[in-house]
Amino acid sequence: MSGYKCRFCAECDGHGCIGELPGMGGVFESANFIANCAAWKKYYADVPYEYELPPIRLAPITGGVENVGYHDEAAFYFDLIEACTKAGFLLSIGDGYPDAKIQGGLAALQRYRKTGAVFIKPYPNPRIFERIDWVRDSADLIGVDIDSYNIVTMRNLVQLEQKDAHSLKEIRRYAKKPFAIKGIFLPENVEMVKELRPDIAVISNHGGRIETRRGSTADFLAEYGSTLRKFAGEVWVDGGLRSRADIAAAKRLGAAQVMIGRPCITALLSNGAEGVRDLYRRLIAESD
Repeated sequence: MSGYKCRFCAECDGHGCIGELPGMGGVFESANFIANCAAWKKYYADVPYEYELPPIRLAPITGGVENVGYHDEAAFYFDLIEACTKAGFLLSIGDGYPDAKIQGGLAALQRYRKTGAVFIKPYPNPRIFERIDWVRDSADLIGVDIDSYNIVTMRNLVQLEQKDAHSLKEIRRYAKKPFAIKGIFLPENVEMVKELRPDIAVISNHGGRIETRRGSTADFLAEYGSTLRKFAGEVWVDGGLRSRADIAAAKRLGAAQVMIGRPCITALLSNGAEGVRDLYRRLIAESD
């Protein structure tokens, strides 16, 4: 596994890559990454094995070279999208700097004639509109990473901004697609959802890679999920989901979909498309 930045831990729980960013770790010595993984177990009670699971979607991932250690950025997106398509995951692509990141994900969707959720960084709106024009035909939905205005891996490289509801309403009108806001992890984000009423509200702390409050997405879903469902068409969640039991707990707490990132990367690096297929089968079929 030479050259890859994943540590291939027996359990991907945040402890093996503490502080490795760029890389597979998280901020605050991976505190939120670790919290995300640990917290789901608190919500296992009374979830039968037969409990119907929500759809499972590949989380938006970029940085194949600097974060993953892949040999080529474009090849990373092609390999990941192809593997996740064959396995049965719903798809997402992400955004980053330089523009080749979102364009690489888009090219992968186009190569395999697929559509997916497209999550765009919070650039000034004219630049977001440009990105929407690029991706519109390949997007099932368009979302904005509202928490990424101060993301460590893009800091001082591009102009990002903290979005308010008015700015997001402009983006939604331009998108003419189902609209999501991703990065809901603060009480004030819940207030924004109440005003904006998006199609999808995604609870996320970027896998513990955003400098935000300490805590887990599971606990945030448990506390605010019922409120968010009143003001958004659906609530999705990511962060630390590693098993069928985790995903079932998310569904019981009100998540209509879940998104998974690092485990898909690890599976791809360790055993290619077959590894990603095995991951998907384990997530939907494993016994507790």
